[in-house]
Amino acid sequence: MGQNKYAEIQEKAFQANMQLPALGLVLFTFGNVSAADRNTGVFAIKPSGVPYRELTPEKMVIVDFDGKTVQGNLRPSSDTLTHAVLYKNWEHIGGISHTHSTYATAWAQSLRDIPIFGTTHADHNTIDIPCAPPMDDDKIAGNYEYETGYQIIECFQEKGLDYREVEMILVGNHAPFTWGKSAEKAVYNSAVLETIAKMAFVTEQINPNSSRLKNSLIKKHFERKHGPDSYYGQE
Repeated sequence: MGQNKYAEIQEKAFQANMQLPALGLVLFTFGNVSAADRNTGVFAIKPSGVPYRELTPEKMVIVDFDGKTVQGNLRPSSDTLTHAVLYKNWEHIGGISHTHSTYATAWAQSLRDIPIFGTTHADHNTIDIPCAPPMDDDKIAGNYEYETGYQIIECFQEKGLDYREVEMILVGNHAPFTWGKSAEKAVYNSAVLETIAKMAFVTEQINPNSSRLKNSLIKKHFERKHGPDSYYGQE
């Protein structure tokens, strides 16, 4: 047997996928994570419909940025083409996570952006978390998962957003997608998004007229973690 040149991204994808049930972000086989190798133009992704307890690094399917299987005997995730489109168009991402986590999905089903109510949200984003509008019927009837990728990209274009700054979205009537420089960061963003979504839901239950966080606090909390003079954490 020759050396498996994709072993590293298979391991990264495996570890990231196993974090989804550990963090309470998925039920049964809901959700998937992929890890990309930009040098070879491929990514490793969870096989479709395989329970998390049965996964191994070797079962992660290797797919190119056109969505074609390069290595693996199992069928890749049904969301593979969405991942492929994002990798092909957004060259600075190295991992993508898709879940149907309860609160983030509920906001997606409600077709609402998640308002920026507090500093937890502002620690990660300076804007409301966007919700892409529902897909047109002709696209649903066509190459659905492929079109989902462009549904995400077009939402960012229409809102003037930079995917390197905002690493999460709600796909209207569907569920959240997150991404980052690595599969690990993509999963981190999935967990953050779910927490923010839950906090925003509870906030509106307590006070339906809650106002958005004021700009001075948004700026302060985002910049202390991500700004040029950030001072959160250790050097």
